[in-house]
Amino acid sequence: MKIADLLEKRASIVARMNDAHGKDDDAAFSAAELELRDLDAKIERAKKIDAADRTEPGRPINGDPKLETEIRSKFRVTRALAGAAGLGVDWGFEREMQAEMAKRSGRPAEGIFIPTEVFETRVLTTSTGSELVPTDHRPDQYISALTAASVVRGLGARVLSGLTGNLSIPRETDSPAIGWVAEDAALNSDDADFDSVTLAPKHAGALTAYSRNMLLQASPDVEALLRQMLARNLALAIDRAAIKGGGANEPVGILATAGIQTVTSPASIFAGVTEAEGKADADNVGASRAILTTPELRAVARRVVDTLGRPMDVATVFNGIPTTFSNLVPKNLGGGTEHGLIYADWSELIVGVWSEIDILVNPYESTAYAKGNISIRAMATVDVAIRHKKAFVSVEDVTTSTDPMGG
Repeated sequence: MKIADLLEKRASIVARMNDAHGKDDDAAFSAAELELRDLDAKIERAKKIDAADRTEPGRPINGDPKLETEIRSKFRVTRALAGAAGLGVDWGFEREMQAEMAKRSGRPAEGIFIPTEVFETRVLTTSTGSELVPTDHRPDQYISALTAASVVRGLGARVLSGLTGNLSIPRETDSPAIGWVAEDAALNSDDADFDSVTLAPKHAGALTAYSRNMLLQASPDVEALLRQMLARNLALAIDRAAIKGGGANEPVGILATAGIQTVTSPASIFAGVTEAEGKADADNVGASRAILTTPELRAVARRVVDTLGRPMDVATVFNGIPTTFSNLVPKNLGGGTEHGLIYADWSELIVGVWSEIDILVNPYESTAYAKGNISIRAMATVDVAIRHKKAFVSVEDVTTSTDPMGG
């Protein structure tokens, strides 16, 4: 039961207690009092669960766990695509799931929905093209493209899925000041200030084509390939937007958000991280902190030596802060040629997901039709937002010189 329902029930019990007190009905009052105590315990438990949910990093909020397990075990992307293309396959389960996924998204699919649960299974093979139909090949040995790995969720971003409409989250920006006064003296009036963090649907997608044979053949390797490609590309698009999105149609990412903290041209990696840490400490930033930076700065850190010329540990160079290295991070932060890093409490980043992956299958698109292929458009609707801007520190133009400790 939701907290709002519990509080409404509590108000009803309190009204009964008041009525019993007015009638001097001890039995009715005692019964209501016992019921109130039991309900208060439930309310406290519900509040603790809600608080834990709000602070849990990177946990997608979905629906029925049993249904999610069934989707992961039964739903096949290739069957759904083949069925939507009118090919002769049995896609009864995939078709039945469309109503459930339309309910989650609050709208019907333009084509077919692909549930995000099917992408949670880790696979090791990816590729593209019509050559995916195995003959005498080894489908387990297909080679994926060299792409950056998704990092934002792993750093601890909060993920809200199943959203409908624009989302506005109230945020406290200032609380009433507490003052000490003499006896019989008046307190000074001070108001609490609030604003809101908003997320609005942003759309990402791609057009591609697959061969009829690929969709018709039943190899689980091809199913894994297709899942991996869709999941990887979507995750990377979200990560890029979360880090430095800011175009006309994409989410506004961390580095494009006005008001985050900055450190400019530090003397060394260590100095930049230390200054960023000090800025975060001064603004009471939470403890779930980590660094995201470029792989080149890891190479620089490996060349650092102490005063006796001995190699230093990379973790020490980054001041002991957990550090992730990714090519998704821009390599000219600050406008120069040097590299940058983001020091942050990543649980302050929100990733909102409105829809499952929405796939429209078109077997009649002119180019694909002439070749007997199937044209596919895949889209997803997401947005990102920052809860507290001061939780993010952009360290710009970090030196990549041969003296990275700045000594």
